[in-house]
Amino acid sequence: MSLLRVENVYKKFGGLTANQDISFTVQAGEIVGLIGPNGAGKTTMFNCIAGYSPPTTGDIWLEDLKISGMSPEQCARIGIGRTFQVARTFTSMTALENVMVGAFLNERGVAAARRTAQELLDFVNLGRFADKPAGSMTISEQRRLAVARALAVKPKLLLMDEVMAGLNPTEVRETVDVVLKIRDQGISCLIVEHVLEGIMPIANQIVVLDYGKKIADGSPHDVSNDPHVIAAYLGDE
Repeated sequence: MSLLRVENVYKKFGGLTANQDISFTVQAGEIVGLIGPNGAGKTTMFNCIAGYSPPTTGDIWLEDLKISGMSPEQCARIGIGRTFQVARTFTSMTALENVMVGAFLNERGVAAARRTAQELLDFVNLGRFADKPAGSMTISEQRRLAVARALAVKPKLLLMDEVMAGLNPTEVRETVDVVLKIRDQGISCLIVEHVLEGIMPIANQIVVLDYGKKIADGSPHDVSNDPHVIAAYLGDE
């Protein structure tokens, strides 16, 4: 059974159709890239999966549980973690306190949440920032901090929205290493990304959206050679 199944999802905002008949799956332990030009409907799809904005029609399943229409809190409790395109850190709180916010979903006491938060900061190579204000961290560090906070809810599926955007090559490599470590923990990753050199080498599957429609779905090699994908990114001759 697939971990995540998106089946014929439409999302409409009045007369605007942001997602049109989207279907794809994510298997357990996979990294799946969700790519496409700006305005293709990628973040809207994330919002549907994570409970921020329910589909207009269509179904979304996590294993054998239909999650379409669940709240963000319900989605988090059943195993969906999520980061945002703009890192939503609590800038006046320390890095440790930021991650503790996520840990409190499952941990009963402060001491347990603190231990979990420190372990996850170490996991994303930010342990040295534990007692520093999140607002003093770089964009790259804040994005990894957001990943640590999402991991604190103990997800089966982690949704990452452009965690590599705007980073230099060294920062992209650091982020890729973290994603691979997450995958090695058995957590599936669905990643919206524009930095193709970051996602293509590590993804098991790539799903491509354009103007709200799915135009390709397959291996990175097949997708990168698909004429519809080339046209969407580079334009027709």
